[in-house]
Amino acid sequence: MKKIINTNEAPAAIGPYSQGATFADLVFSSGQLPLVPETMEFVEGGITEQSRQSLENLKAVLEEGGAGIDTVIKTTCFLSDMENFAAFNAVYSDVFGTENAPARSCVEAARLPKDALVEVEAIAYRK
Repeated sequence: MKKIINTNEAPAAIGPYSQGATFADLVFSSGQLPLVPETMEFVEGGITEQSRQSLENLKAVLEEGGAGIDTVIKTTCFLSDMENFAAFNAVYSDVFGTENAPARSCVEAARLPKDALVEVEAIAYRK
């Protein structure tokens, strides 16, 4: 049975969708923007800070669903500009490491919601 994920530790959805959902032992996150949950404003700074905030938000959704960064199977990463690829990768590897890194797609999007620099979604399994 599907269960909707809802946590105050990640930004509220800004549209008709949930932060994430679980089904059986899988956890699916919606795309996580670099919004600070308490203010619903972007974290201050550039791609490095936005990448870290998006991944922190992702972690919060996964944990609420019973998973974690260490159980992520696949991520899809959206960048507003591929010129930010190296900076994004630096933060991404800090969070996921290289030994247990999930499968990943990373694409440039013409425009992200609220003109974010980055958005990340994931599929993980519950611990």
